[in-house]
Amino acid sequence: MAQRVFWKGYLKLSLVTCPVAMTPATSESNKVRFHTLNRRTGNRVVSRYLDAGTGKPVDEDDEVKGYPRGEDDYVMLEDEELEAVALESTRTIDIERFAPADSIGWIWYDTPHYLSPSDKVGTEAFSVIRDAMAATGTVGISRLVLYRREHAVLIEPRDRGMVLWTLRAGDEVRDEAVYFDRLDADQPDEDGIDLVTALIDARTRLWDPKMVHDPVQDRLLDIIAAKRDVGKRRAAPREAAPERPAGDVNIMEALRRSLAAETGSNKPGAAAPAKKAARGGDRRAAGRRR
Repeated sequence: MAQRVFWKGYLKLSLVTCPVAMTPATSESNKVRFHTLNRRTGNRVVSRYLDAGTGKPVDEDDEVKGYPRGEDDYVMLEDEELEAVALESTRTIDIERFAPADSIGWIWYDTPHYLSPSDKVGTEAFSVIRDAMAATGTVGISRLVLYRREHAVLIEPRDRGMVLWTLRAGDEVRDEAVYFDRLDADQPDEDGIDLVTALIDARTRLWDPKMVHDPVQDRLLDIIAAKRDVGKRRAAPREAAPERPAGDVNIMEALRRSLAAETGSNKPGAAAPAKKAARGGDRRAAGRRR
């Protein structure tokens, strides 16, 4: 069932404007969620804000946002002041510039939303912008107020519609060089690469959403259903964690055993995948030497 629209506004490019509607592309509504209860009464526990100094509850009318400028020293901001900061991007996605689609790394992408024309009148303008971006391999960059905060957003063509991604701010993304530059730069063993390549080939399948199915949620739902029907039931014992391999394990031998288990290469006439991987490794090695 299609989710209801949570935002309506306009997509604007220079003098071209069309009405659009947006819906989150993902949902967590099916996740198992819990309330905190009082074990003795079975009643829900209610959270309340307490004054850190007096320990007394704070009325909602007395709550205010504060920006820390020192220890126990804050600049207070009223809701009206925060709302006044919002730009005109609350209802208009004004595409300010474009960028090559392959120039934006995955780490900048945050939350996806489906974007589509909200009436037939705007369909033509929407389609022209969408198809032009698809033809040029570009995405649109704009700004928009969502979830009570202004975000940089990216608009990309997708099938007959578009996807709008909120983007992470520059200070939210950490420099990968800090973590990767200290890693060993030596090339790994070619034979090891060939064996892992063969193992990858043996495990490669076309993408299926079942690959990211959550079995823990299924178990939780089973326990909840059993408790609803019977009362109390002991949780199933957890599987033991796999033992850590000994420090002197030979990586090449472990890879060979893994490949044999995946491909059945210990059977007569089943050595082809390893030979194929070795030939591929020779070609890759030759390419690297060039």
